[in-house]
Amino acid sequence: MTTNKRIVLSSDHAAIDLRQAIAKHVAAKGWEVVDIGPTTTESTHYPKHGEAAARMVASGDCALGIIVCGTGQGIMMAANKVKGIRCGVCHDTFSAGMIRAHNDANMLALGARVIGEGLALDVVDAFLTTDFEGGRHGLRVDMIKALDA
Repeated sequence: MTTNKRIVLSSDHAAIDLRQAIAKHVAAKGWEVVDIGPTTTESTHYPKHGEAAARMVASGDCALGIIVCGTGQGIMMAANKVKGIRCGVCHDTFSAGMIRAHNDANMLALGARVIGEGLALDVVDAFLTTDFEGGRHGLRVDMIKALDA
């Protein structure tokens, strides 16, 4: 488990309510939450929010990130364009644990129009409490990292 307990959260306008519920939940678990918005439901563009959160994770300012848009897909695609980011969309606890255990994911994306709040919080918990297994998975993660070059 990481010793850096800072986590960045961001979303687009479609996912503010879920992002805020996640922020409250994660803070109650002892994480220092860096919520970079947005704060209004005025239409905004998910790529800029995914990128901004990803840059905070890639720089090491935050250990992990959680990003949310309507489906989770678009914001995840934007985040994964930032060097050093391994982000997956998950809407079940098994997948959320596996992206950490096998892929050493440092960001989680969720779709506010896909998943309910209760399950979303369970998915977040699975993501945050699962450690990378290393071993044979380390070689594969190194192969993913090499794609950044």
